Amino acid sequence: MIQQHFRPLDELADVSGGVALGGVDPGASGTELPYLRVANVQDGYISTDDVKKVRVPSASVERFRLRAGDVLLTEGGDFDKLGRGGVWDGRIDPCLHQNHVFRVRCDTADLVPEFLSLYMASRDGRSFFLRIAKQTTNLATISSSQLKSMPIPVLPVAVQRWIVEVLASWAELERRTEASIAKLRNVRQGVLLASMESVASKEPVSGWARVPLKNIVPSAEYGISESLDRDARGVPVLRMNNIRSARIDADDLRYCPVPVPSRLFLRCGDVLFNRTNSMEHIGKAAMWRDELPSATFASYLVRLVPDLNRVTPEYLVEWLMHPLVRQRVRSISTVAVQQVNVNPSRLRELEIDLPVDLAEQRRIVATLEACDEQIGREEEELNKLRELKQGLVDDLLSARVTASGVAA
Repeated sequence: MIQQHFRPLDELADVSGGVALGGVDPGASGTELPYLRVANVQDGYISTDDVKKVRVPSASVERFRLRAGDVLLTEGGDFDKLGRGGVWDGRIDPCLHQNHVFRVRCDTADLVPEFLSLYMASRDGRSFFLRIAKQTTNLATISSSQLKSMPIPVLPVAVQRWIVEVLASWAELERRTEASIAKLRNVRQGVLLASMESVASKEPVSGWARVPLKNIVPSAEYGISESLDRDARGVPVLRMNNIRSARIDADDLRYCPVPVPSRLFLRCGDVLFNRTNSMEHIGKAAMWRDELPSATFASYLVRLVPDLNRVTPEYLVEWLMHPLVRQRVRSISTVAVQQVNVNPSRLRELEIDLPVDLAEQRRIVATLEACDEQIGREEEELNKLRELKQGLVDDLLSARVTASGVAA
């Protein structure tokens, strides 16, 4: 077994913050260059699908310019995204990074960048980030000084490279599975657009109606505004983060410690609409399917109760999540400090396109749910793959597994 010893990160690498966008004068002279944001830094890789540009003084370009081999790490965000990172391959040059993304540049031959990135994503690395994180509500941040103190295992460079090579094949399998899921989601999107073509038409297509949403959703109700805690003896409360991919995710709950009026308990078929959040997440919706014996919902969600003689709850959710409808929802939102808000009354003024025949609504939903089932199977396989990979990462980095052990 290889003996490990540790050194602080700042003895092995240079840690630097990036461009502070709030301090950039849009009218100032300088050079407009692409830069990487938190959204570009994924688990184990850097995405350049959506790269923004920023104008910076020419004298500051080299300070924030990325090099191939730089390890990028998110400064903060949701707890499950804290310390997310990958190695920059230099595919865009010059390219800068935002101040919410740390750049870690290995300035000694003793540390392989890919190995460092793997260690940061390992169980020990994640534990370190969670210990040092400054927590605010559902968000967490880490400071550069704390990051610089991170203890890094110092292994022979040959061993570091071998570990990187072993895990590269797993990473490739993971990327192929992710690509398959992305293709399936594109197929689903195509099915949605084709099935609901009336939404994009000037006039409703044959067999469809176009009416104000309030005509088929007679009531829209805010949830509770009580302070919440983690004591499971209280009433489970759904929040913004419990709506994921048009479904209810009841894994991360908060609880209301005081009695809740009976009218505010969720009933099967209620549609929850996210009225307050960032522009990206505003308007997310999901149907309550009795995922728990009882639950209520927080005030930044709105409960829409559909007229079941006119529309099925499942169809209502699909309509709310239609790309064009999401755009219309954003157009009626009001901007506050770092958030946007949608007034339920204005929401119910929007016109909804829907098949007059409820059976046709159910057919559309059934087709989309068939796509969801296939996506779900692929996601389940991806999760299993990631669990196996993470276990192998932890074993390799702790020297519990050797080359001969992996080969066997």
